[in-house]
Amino acid sequence: MVDIETLGNKSNSVILSIAAVYFDLQTGKTGKEFTTNIDIQSCLDAGLKIDADTVKWWLSQNEQAREKILCNDAPLLIAGLKNFGRFLNSDAFVWGNSARFDLGILENAYQAFNINIPWKWHREMDVRTLALLYPKTKSSIDFIGLKHYPIDDCKHQIKYLCEIYNQLN
Repeated sequence: MVDIETLGNKSNSVILSIAAVYFDLQTGKTGKEFTTNIDIQSCLDAGLKIDADTVKWWLSQNEQAREKILCNDAPLLIAGLKNFGRFLNSDAFVWGNSARFDLGILENAYQAFNINIPWKWHREMDVRTLALLYPKTKSSIDFIGLKHYPIDDCKHQIKYLCEIYNQLN
């Protein structure tokens, strides 16, 4: 499961943080985790953009979430992307909520540096599509952690995705 936080909702948005958690789709058991914040200026230097409405939205969010992703010692975008690439098994199914938001923005960031994306395009999966099939399941799962902190968002998405998957089976 991959989740990112951004300063926009377009494919060329500044990335604030990247998180990922390996998991078993049938059991929901989680494994290795990855999380990194990203230096905003390095995103701007790479040509990524900030959206004013998203900045306003962030200003209305939980202060703890903002503090966790906005830090002075965040790695440069290229370092974060390379570290994420080393974490990711290229044969893994990569889930995003939705695939074109999280994975699409990451893909564009990789392209900004002429780096191949570290997953196979045909292994991209979309949480939002499955959640649409069982909307009550998603809303019935309590959120544990801090909303808009990407590692906690990943774990929450895993919970309801696995529950929906098992209902389908």
